[in-house]
Amino acid sequence: MEIYNNHKRLFGAAIILFIALTMFAAILPALNEEKNSTPLPGSKALTADETAGKGIFIREGCIACHTQQVRDVDMDKMWGSRPGIAADYARIRRTDVWRNTAMLMGSERTGPDLTNIGLRQSSQDWHLLHLYNPRSVVGQSIMPAYSWLFEVKDYAFPDDVVLHVPDEYRKGITGQIVATKEALQLVAYLKSLKQTPLPDGKPTPIFLYGKDAKEEGTGKAGTDNKASAPQFDGAALYTANCSSCHQPNGEGLTGAFPALKGSKVVLDDDPEVQITIVMKGYSGRISEGYGIMPPVGTNNNLKPEEVAAIINHERSSWGNNSKQVTADEVKKIIASFKTDNSKTAKK
Repeated sequence: MEIYNNHKRLFGAAIILFIALTMFAAILPALNEEKNSTPLPGSKALTADETAGKGIFIREGCIACHTQQVRDVDMDKMWGSRPGIAADYARIRRTDVWRNTAMLMGSERTGPDLTNIGLRQSSQDWHLLHLYNPRSVVGQSIMPAYSWLFEVKDYAFPDDVVLHVPDEYRKGITGQIVATKEALQLVAYLKSLKQTPLPDGKPTPIFLYGKDAKEEGTGKAGTDNKASAPQFDGAALYTANCSSCHQPNGEGLTGAFPALKGSKVVLDDDPEVQITIVMKGYSGRISEGYGIMPPVGTNNNLKPEEVAAIINHERSSWGNNSKQVTADEVKKIIASFKTDNSKTAKK
């Protein structure tokens, strides 16, 4: 035990032990974790505006009510296509040397999870209107209004983003309600929140749904046991992809989002225009005070069968009664987009 009588040996042994423990307990596990949790192919780093929007998200306390984590439980399957994994957060870095605000996974879910909000809701106009007055788009919302992120002008400049607010929420405002740069940056950050698809060949985590996935879409014992093509619920798909803007009753929001109830496009027996709008978006009604519709079908990776189910729901709801569409018709019209693009490229 002479080491205790020789301070140089004692200190040297302590330093070597500390270095060894640091290597095995911290450095090697961190290197292994970094190797196993590299950014997913297809994921993108935040742009300058999105990074600034993240700072505003933190400043305004959004993390107090919203999480950014899809847990491996049945109730979370509505927030993403799969449970979250470490690689989903691998591209996130510290804000700067002094602030470690990289992970905004949150611990409270007073409001909906935002992991996939960029895909669930890709409309800039909707996000801006929701920030200005959440009740204007979600009647039961308890989220506070962030009206200070907007300003009122007598005349809007050409580069200004004018907010189309329904009259009942303008509270006597006669000027133009314009989004500030901070509002646009916050929306840019929200739209960047998207779950990246896992690459081919990598095992996909599944939710703990509580039943064998093989049972879905097949008959049970004692029935006719016929295997049939999966049926798509148009009402559920409409709720997930369209109702936040066009409303559950199909009446839209006057001055913000057009109605589908009684719409000439929806009632037209030829579905080409309606399918084109769903897949490519539409900006032709800005002059009427409506916002730009994003390409929901493309952004949300909807299958032709899902697009057909949504369109058929719109064509048979709220008093609408027009010709139903098939998935083959949707496929044919989508294929024509590629033909048109190739012709344009040749020119």
